[in-house]
Amino acid sequence: MLNWLRPQALAETYRDPVSWAILAVDLFPVYAVLQFGWDATALVFLYWLENVIIGAITLLRMLATSLRAGPFGVAGMLFIGPFFTVHYGMFCFVHGIFLAAFSAISQGSDDAPFMDPVSLIQFALGTGAHMALFAGVIVALQLFLFFRDFIARGEWRESDVMVEMTRPYGRVVVLHVALFVGFGVMIALGQPMLGVLGLIALKALWGMYQAHRRHIQPQLESAEKVDEPSPI
Repeated sequence: MLNWLRPQALAETYRDPVSWAILAVDLFPVYAVLQFGWDATALVFLYWLENVIIGAITLLRMLATSLRAGPFGVAGMLFIGPFFTVHYGMFCFVHGIFLAAFSAISQGSDDAPFMDPVSLIQFALGTGAHMALFAGVIVALQLFLFFRDFIARGEWRESDVMVEMTRPYGRVVVLHVALFVGFGVMIALGQPMLGVLGLIALKALWGMYQAHRRHIQPQLESAEKVDEPSPI
């Protein structure tokens, strides 16, 4: 289960410069906390914005995969794409509203803000200094991984629209629960800085695991193809 934490496995993973870039992005909030005075609200909304960005990347993955089916696949995306946008978007929107309410409570306010989706994104971008820059870096990294791994390496040829549509939910659910629990503990204990650094550490560990999975995925796919029974 934890084989990816072995020194040899980590050394293999971090031979790829992109793995270092992912780790740097995951740890960069430490710099924001120390240099720009980010608090827990800024951190959790950075991770919330990352979920929104991943949703947009998922739409790109779904569209690329649908091209395998030609015009029928693209036509199907006219229905599946909006469904995913509304469903995933509402999922993130409700989560964002709860985070905004938690933020108000942590600041001693009883008034939970009510916002539309655009206002919520604007609110998130204003929770910390240079938040838009941080979000832009995440967009750039996710787009790079999309074009390198999904397009250039041909993963889109082996995938399915429905698989891609459901892929981000597991990650988002885990992160949502972690954010709620972490934010709640920070409020209860009155130790926001400890909680912030703990969330960053957990996010970095998750990123390391994902980097390892990304590194070994081509090997796994190659092994599966070798082990496939001959059709003859």
